[in-house]
Amino acid sequence: MDAAPYLVEIADAFAEAKLEAILIGNAGAALHGAPVTTVDFDFFYRGSQSHADAKIRQVAVLLGASISQPFPSLSSVYRILRQRPELQVDLTASIHGAKSFNSLRSRCTKIDLGARTILVASLADIIKSKKEANRPNDRAVLHVLEQTLKEQARPAPDEA
Repeated sequence: MDAAPYLVEIADAFAEAKLEAILIGNAGAALHGAPVTTVDFDFFYRGSQSHADAKIRQVAVLLGASISQPFPSLSSVYRILRQRPELQVDLTASIHGAKSFNSLRSRCTKIDLGARTILVASLADIIKSKKEANRPNDRAVLHVLEQTLKEQARPAPDEA
């Protein structure tokens, strides 16, 4: 599956709603070259923004999707879900291993999607978050992400 059309659609909705967000999770890792798959897009949004709830609801409307808070005890987590074409976007105002939105943002990679840009957390930050979350699904991909990071840190054969 080519995620680019979905990311453009999401980036357009974020821009129109003026919601600042950083792609995290396996989708972010995949954009860094990690051989992982996912069925959703996870974003860390600036929780201190004024009217963040209203902006997230506007994103759902722009995407033609429903919105829910799948974890009642975590009021800062939202799930935007669309049936056709299928799309799932999870948004959170906090992430394991990140001191702040600005801190994570300072290490992001910008991915150009034509007229839009999307911020992607660094692979090191994604790994740190997964380690600190320590969920079974996160532990299952850690070795793949760590290996990708090691391979990227090695000098290219012509640089050695």
